[in-house]
Amino acid sequence: MHSIPARLHLYKGDIKGIRHEASQSEYLKDEQLPDQLFSACDLNCSSSVFQVKFQLNNSRTKDRKPNCSGRGAACLDPRFIGADGIVFYFHGKCNQHFSLVSDLNLQINARFIGLRPAGRRRDYTWIQALGILFDSHSFSLVATPAAKWDDQVDHLKLSYDAQEILLPAGYPSSWASSTQDLKVEKTENRNSVIVILKQVAEISVNVVPVTKEEDRIHNYQIPSDNCFAHLEVQFRFFGLSSQVEGVLGRTYQPDFNNPAKPGVAMPVVGGEDKYRTSSLLSADCKSCLFSPVGLQQ
Repeated sequence: MHSIPARLHLYKGDIKGIRHEASQSEYLKDEQLPDQLFSACDLNCSSSVFQVKFQLNNSRTKDRKPNCSGRGAACLDPRFIGADGIVFYFHGKCNQHFSLVSDLNLQINARFIGLRPAGRRRDYTWIQALGILFDSHSFSLVATPAAKWDDQVDHLKLSYDAQEILLPAGYPSSWASSTQDLKVEKTENRNSVIVILKQVAEISVNVVPVTKEEDRIHNYQIPSDNCFAHLEVQFRFFGLSSQVEGVLGRTYQPDFNNPAKPGVAMPVVGGEDKYRTSSLLSADCKSCLFSPVGLQQ
């Protein structure tokens, strides 16, 4: 039986060799190894082939964090990358909620926070929270406000069906719903998680502040009593319908024509009225498709 190195350094150039090595194993020879299981990260494994299989299919390393340059990303103020690979900005409005994804079995909303300095024509905004509806359940993930950023403090607050989730301290740690359809795993000691909605979606999340350098470059005029802690997010979806809607979701439609203007430094798209929801856990926007099953708002 061929062995697989205990430490795998996975970059694009390594994938072919790793596939060949894995295919020689009596454990893995009949298994498919889809591309999405491989990412540019280190996998710390034992020499056991079974352990490698477990790592590839089930475990998430500390490097499984949002790639803000990858498809399905929503970072910065907010900068999205659609399923088509096109970059666009959707600014929304400060202290309002918008549908990022709305499908028959899934609703993902975002709460935008921000500010509008004197003399500016629009709000500067960031994603402060995600609200997810699926089946008859709700899940929320919130970046808690902070005057000053402290990376020794966990700025994430999680709730499932209106009950707060308390993840065990340290890394690794995880939580799962009683039905095992939702799982949250830490990808770092603090401020980084991956949310796994079984057979529906994976959401990688970081909490970050607006940095002094970002403030200097963009002239946000961030006040001294608020670092605007917000989310960096990257979504992976499995089996979205062809009618899926939302600021980001519509880019997964097979015939979607992205309105973002090519060649523009900051291609901004509209749609605030179309995608606005009344709350973080509502599916009442004009384009929303989700039908809750006994969900209590």
